[in-house]
Amino acid sequence: MAAFERILVTGGAGFVGGHLCAALAKAYPQAARAILLRPGECGGHQGFAAAIADLVDEAAIDALVARLRPDLIVHLAGQASIGQAQHAAELTWRVNFHGSFALGAAVARHCPSATFLFASTAAAYGASFRDGVLNEDAPLRPVDVYSRSKAAAENALADLLPSSGRLIVVRPVNHSGPGQRNRNFALASFAAQIALIETGRVAPLMKVGDLSKARDFLDVRDVIDAYMRLIEKAPDLPAPVSIFNVASGTPHRLEALLERLRRQSKAQFEIEVDPALLRPGGGDLASVACDATKLADATGWRQRYNIDDMLLALLIDARAAAVQADQASS
Repeated sequence: MAAFERILVTGGAGFVGGHLCAALAKAYPQAARAILLRPGECGGHQGFAAAIADLVDEAAIDALVARLRPDLIVHLAGQASIGQAQHAAELTWRVNFHGSFALGAAVARHCPSATFLFASTAAAYGASFRDGVLNEDAPLRPVDVYSRSKAAAENALADLLPSSGRLIVVRPVNHSGPGQRNRNFALASFAAQIALIETGRVAPLMKVGDLSKARDFLDVRDVIDAYMRLIEKAPDLPAPVSIFNVASGTPHRLEALLERLRRQSKAQFEIEVDPALLRPGGGDLASVACDATKLADATGWRQRYNIDDMLLALLIDARAAAVQADQASS
């Protein structure tokens, strides 16, 4: 295992970050670990010190990296919702691109031998998905502001970071599971609505967007396993820049996933398409799936949680959140 001594995580207070920070704390108990938090932001993992700076504040990020000099940077922070990104293009570019640029430039200046894992997105392939299931050789043809900003950040980091270090770009597909409570994501929204319907607090009616789309989904625990394996293997990767899909290779229609959740529900409900949840324009692709053979060959990674494992864990977590909300309001 790579022996990292100083670890910096951005986005550690989020859904994926919470899982990853727990894994990093377990794998590297002797390392000095810090999590980037915006001024006034709460959260993070108890095994991490708070490093306060705004990702888009270049001077603050430079000073922080100069002080910490991390030898492992895991960059998860960003505008993660494609739907939200469409309505906040400037903020999306500031965070996803300019924030990544500032962090990469600071790392290049102050810790050029560091390992830098950047969480990009499979959405960067964009229109190439019309050709089927994609591997890492497929051209990036992003179709929305979110994926364009992520693809641009990939290119910037590849140029900024020196060959003395290691840049690992991961392109994960959609991932969900325990802890995802942001209802801007389809499966989390489905689970949260079911949990509330089960309590009787809301009418037995679920609001949904376009259920005809097919997407490759992974359980967040499998995604974290992939990230940790890549971090461990970083010194052995043959090139200064390595790109890996993190995916199951199998697309699932949202309609079918909702039906699987419905079968696990303790209450009956109707489904209604809400026009407000439909994405405008023609950029929303019919099917998205990636091939992760390269990841498996490099690290031995294999998917451990199937789609029903993921959905059940998501629903159990949503039920717990609904109970907590009931208790807080009583």
